[in-house]
Amino acid sequence: MKTESRNQNAKNLHEKDTREVLRIINQEDSSVADAVGKALRDIELAVERFVDSFRKGGRILYVGAGTSGRIGVLDAAEIPPTFGVPEGRVIAEIAGGKEAITSAREGSEDDRESGATRAKKKKIEENDFAVGISASGRTPFVLGYLGAASKAGADTAGITNNPDTQLEKASDITIVAETGPEVIAGSTRMKAGTAQKMVLNMISTAATIRLGKVYDNLMVDVVASNEKLKVRARNIVEELTEAGRGEINAILKETGYEVKPAILALRSDLTVTQARNILDRNDGHLELALEEVEGR
Repeated sequence: MKTESRNQNAKNLHEKDTREVLRIINQEDSSVADAVGKALRDIELAVERFVDSFRKGGRILYVGAGTSGRIGVLDAAEIPPTFGVPEGRVIAEIAGGKEAITSAREGSEDDRESGATRAKKKKIEENDFAVGISASGRTPFVLGYLGAASKAGADTAGITNNPDTQLEKASDITIVAETGPEVIAGSTRMKAGTAQKMVLNMISTAATIRLGKVYDNLMVDVVASNEKLKVRARNIVEELTEAGRGEINAILKETGYEVKPAILALRSDLTVTQARNILDRNDGHLELALEEVEGR
């Protein structure tokens, strides 16, 4: 595996001063975006599966161990507040369970049967979409999970940093971000982990755009759960309407800080109830809802 190989650009690190160590790390990190860029077609396929699964009422399941598992946990946790996705629609599964999020449980990744058992406990169905994340491409827990998900009829994808791996055989789609040897040999929390985070960011962001969670480049389904996000919600409504601050504050209070019905009501002289009904009719897509009311 290339991720386990010695990096010739980082030999004798212990002899180098701090500035030189940082320069080497930075130089190696600069190659990650290019590695991800070479996998855009397969990332696109994963986005299409994500969207299709979500529209059918299925769940998205990120599966990993160690660093890969924690990266899946991070993305899954951030999707609901950012895009207004209900809890339970994007789920992270990590070898070793919740304790492995903050403490290493390295041995748990070697248990293929545990992965299969975990998938069965989740009662995976054909509308679900399981995404296995494994730098090596051969993590038994991940392979077991994806195997069980496939047997249940679900679509599967794999994200790895090595070519020609077992993960490719276990997945319908395989995204290979070939980041090469790490600065510290085998420490895939570095370039490999960065690439995995980039890929998940791309998949979840592009998918939620396709699902109508973004208008222009604004997060119109933001969950305004704190003061900072309430300010963001007000700014988005102000950006997309010609209403004054007082009117915006009033409509947001009425919608419970839901941005899309506030925008639609203000731009179309509708009640909040009418705006919500039109949004529901257009599967939550603000663009389609605006076209309906502004084109009538």
